[in-house]
Order: sequence, then C-alpha cells, then structure tokens
Amino acid sequence: VYNYPHIGNMRPVVVFDTLRRFFEYVGYEVTYVSNFTDVDDKIIQKAMDEHKSEKEITEFFIAQFEESVHRLGSRDPNLTPKVTEYIPQIVAYVENLVKKDAAYVKNGNVYFRVNKIADYGQLSGISVDDLLSGARVELNDEKESPLDFALWKKAKDGLSWDSPWGKGRPGWHTECCVMVDTIFPPDGKIDIHGGGYDLKFPHHENEIAQSEAQHHNKIANFWLHNNFININDEKMSKSIGNVIYAKDLIEEIGGNVVRMVILSTHYRAPVNFTKETIESAQKEIQKLENVYRQITLVLQMNNVEIPLSEKAQNMEKFLTALGDDLNISNALMELFEIVKKANQILREKELEIEKLKEVFQTIDDMLSILGINIEYVKLNKTDKKLYEDYTEAKKNKNFFHSDELRSQLIKKGII
Repeated sequence: VYNYPHIGNMRPVVVFDTLRRFFEYVGYEVTYVSNFTDVDDKIIQKAMDEHKSEKEITEFFIAQFEESVHRLGSRDPNLTPKVTEYIPQIVAYVENLVKKDAAYVKNGNVYFRVNKIADYGQLSGISVDDLLSGARVELNDEKESPLDFALWKKAKDGLSWDSPWGKGRPGWHTECCVMVDTIFPPDGKIDIHGGGYDLKFPHHENEIAQSEAQHHNKIANFWLHNNFININDEKMSKSIGNVIYAKDLIEEIGGNVVRMVILSTHYRAPVNFTKETIESAQKEIQKLENVYRQITLVLQMNNVEIPLSEKAQNMEKFLTALGDDLNISNALMELFEIVKKANQILREKELEIEKLKEVFQTIDDMLSILGINIEYVKLNKTDKKLYEDYTEAKKNKNFFHSDELRSQLIKKGII
C-alpha cells in the first residue's frame, strides 16, 4: 500500500466479497481474511521521497483503499492483518524452515531451497526445467539455485527488525504464509485462497512450497484467480498510461455501476471497461433502482414493513449459477427475469400485495448477495399523504396540481 488503489485492485475485492456473501447466504460460516503488505521496497522509497515514516504512508493509503472498498458496496473482511504485526512469527517460521534444511542463510539473507519440493510448479503448471533455462530467472550469486527465493532480506534503508541473521525484513512470499499459519492454526491451511491471476506464479507457488516444507500441506484446498482489467480493449498498465484510480471512477459513475461492470464478466476472464460496458451497466443499475424504489413505495403505501423478515423462496436458479464457479452472468439473467416479473405485478389492475412481497424479497436477497445497495425513502405520514394526494389528483385529471405534487415527490426522492 504505497499509492491510491486503481480499478484493477478493486476486482478481487468485488469478486471475493460476492463469493463470501454467497457462502454466508447458503449457510456457511466464513472467516474472510485480506491482508495488507505494509512494508516493502516501494513503501520505503515513497516514505524517503516524501520525508515521512513508512507507517504514515501505509496508514494513509490503507484508509484510501478501505474507502473505495466501502463505496463499491463491499463489506470489511473479518480480519485485515498487516505484515508489521507478525514479525516475531515470521522470524520463528523462517527459523524453523532453516532447521528443516528447507532454507539456508547467506550474508544475512535467508533463501528457500526450491529443490526440496518435488512438485514445485504444480499450481502454475510451469516446469522447473523451463524456469532454469528461461530468461525470467533472476541471477544472484548468493543463491544455491536461481529458483530459490528470499524468506528474509538483509536490511538496507528503511524499516528493519532484529533476527538471528542480523537486521532485516521479511520476504513477500513468506509474509502471507505466516499470517495464514498464525490465523488458522494448527496447520496453516485454508479452504480457499484467492487473488489476481498475476499472483499465481511465483507468489502463490512459493506459498505452497513453504507450506509443504513446514506442514506437509498445500496451504489451500482451492485456488481462485481473477483476471485483469482492460481499458478500451488494452490491458491497464502504467507503461501505457491508462491506469484509472478507483476513487476517480467511483466518483464519476458510482460504486454500483463499477461493481456491475466487474460482475458482468466471469472472474477468470478479463473485464473490459469501455464506454459501451459502462453505459450497459448504468442502464442495468437504473432498471434495478426503478423497480426497487417502485416496489418499496407501493409496499409502504400498503402498510408493509420493510425490510421483510422472511428469506426468499425462489432463489434456486440464482444460487445454482453462483455455485457453478461463481457464474454471475447467469445469476444476473435470473435477477432480471425476476425484475420483469415484478414489473408485470406492478402493472396489474388488481395489485396482489403478497405476490409483490414475495418478488421483492427475492430481488432484495439477490441484490444483497451481489453487493448492490439501492437506497429508498422510508415514508412518514406526511410522505404518504403527499403521495395519496398526488394519485388522487392524477385520477381526477387535475394535471396542474398533480405535476406540482409530483415535483415535491421527486425532490424528496420518493418517485
């Protein structure tokens, strides 16, 4: 955390928040953990450039990140650990790997022996032979093998901590392992590990390697990797200069619209932010807002308490879609089928309140799982009287008076 989060940083936030909501809805007890890396070379450089402490930098940008998360309708994880809170555990973890001969010390640095893991590359499908012969491997004379990676780095500038190997700071791949190990005892294993596609190798591969050496397990039962964000058919990157900060896009088009664009594409495929995809999402959100506010208005005018206390009954197709590798596109199709049904009920001459209550509960539950938050006005007696007068004026074709009352209702956000 050394800069404002860009829209690509928000994709895993939206994807895994939705997954968490789905699991909780169907009855699982979820412990959702999302960590902050609050020490690395870029943070230290930023602190030096701005003549601030690393803590000042990270606290500011963590707050910025969390604000964008909330504006996208995502809930806070159960835990948001920071690396700097786990230094003693990291040192102990690395010490244990050295004792097991899975790691070695060189000039104050500690490296992991990749050759100790027979099936290294299992997650990414990358072979060790290809890595050794490929140009991607960084040359380092200290390492026994170019594939070995740092568990502990000798201190340079900035934050450092005491260790048996001298002052230093943890390697990135170890930080996440130790947080999982500490939060989920006794064997540091979790059900689902998620993250961006770019983390599959080397980061997640190296987490598996450490966990196998430490606990003889693969750290996670399932891995979910979301794909990247494209801007107008081009991958978002600093080199192209098309990076969009989350706060700016949310300010421009709203959190619900940003969330809808992200959700409209399967998490394993790239999301394309274009004028067309944004306009499509805006129309969908408008359609949802219209029906939601119309239903809440009608129910309240019929003295129905909102929110309703029951759980929706006809969610099967929607939940089946989400259970199929988070197939949100199919889930959205089901949502808009229910919206169509709601509009049909609202148009009927003889309004059936029980039917409307049932369809509203379904829409409300679906939106809650998708993290789309639509606000509505809670009517007081004055509001109800105003709306009654408006409908009466319309009925009597008193158009001047009805237009006047309609303006008041619009101003209050009731219609």
